[in-house]
Amino acid sequence: MKRLLSKLSLIGVCGLLFGMASVPSRADDLAGFYSGKTVTVAIGYSAGGGYDLYARLLARYMGKYIPGNPTIVPQNMPGAGSLKVAKYLYEVAPKDGTVFGTFSRSMPLAPVEGMEGATFDSRKFTWLGSMAKDVTMCVTSDESGIKDWAAALKTDFTVGGEGQGSDPDVFANVIKNVYGAKAKLVTGYPGTSEMFLALERGELAGICGVSYSTVMGRWAEPLKQGQLHIIVQGGLEKHADLPNVPNMLDLAADAHQKTLMRLILAPQAMARPFAAPPDIPAERAKALRDAFAAALKDPDLIAEAQKQKIDVGLMSAAQLQNLLDELYQAPKEIDVEAAKISGL
Repeated sequence: MKRLLSKLSLIGVCGLLFGMASVPSRADDLAGFYSGKTVTVAIGYSAGGGYDLYARLLARYMGKYIPGNPTIVPQNMPGAGSLKVAKYLYEVAPKDGTVFGTFSRSMPLAPVEGMEGATFDSRKFTWLGSMAKDVTMCVTSDESGIKDWAAALKTDFTVGGEGQGSDPDVFANVIKNVYGAKAKLVTGYPGTSEMFLALERGELAGICGVSYSTVMGRWAEPLKQGQLHIIVQGGLEKHADLPNVPNMLDLAADAHQKTLMRLILAPQAMARPFAAPPDIPAERAKALRDAFAAALKDPDLIAEAQKQKIDVGLMSAAQLQNLLDELYQAPKEIDVEAAKISGL
């Protein structure tokens, strides 16, 4: 009996040692894979806009938290309101943990709402999380004469867009189709930078579906000087800095309209989403998620974000996944109506 117990003890100790040895082995495997490699972060918009700003900020810090410390290189891939990048990640990009990307916060719901070309299941992406929660808004130039929401309901004005399914297109359609704003959508711009240039030249009167963090990060001074006006905001809650700007959810006429708007506005909770392709190896998916979360806590990243006047706050991959699971379960008739309102 004593011999048997001794053997069992020896087996247990060996098993424990083997298990302890396997942990650094996995870490070594990851470091060996990523060491000397380049990891691409695909950005669904042109340089200079909000999504680009966040992605480049992340790229400067995330690599040091991935075993092997790969170099992370941003790559702009604008097209179809970021649908191009979503499809690239889902269908084309290597599924080995060397590519991830960012696209419109509205894009994960595009398949549910029947957007043409959105032939993917957003729940199957390897989600890393979101860099922020945000509020969307409509911004107009002072020269347009549209200085508040009341004027937007009375006077015709043009707003810029990036393509079907992008935030600017979605919210231009929403304020027109739900609330009766006199907005005319002019779409096809590569990103918000180009739209703001068009705004400055007088080609556009406004832009909708642009986030508060983007405006404050890039155009805080024109806003302060009265050259820009925030006429309406859209979020599940009002932004604390905008107590006197009407919120789309509060403008809903009845309970049904409020339900529709909650579905449309829910993506604002995942304001700056990042995802890798489906089916990448589990240990690399975990490494990317862990590095993403660690980078957002990096004091230097936080200091740089504050300097650029952009909000940073982690929405974890699990939280994002849970939100998507909930939104995918919305009644079909609500999805259809939301798609029609959004111009999808």
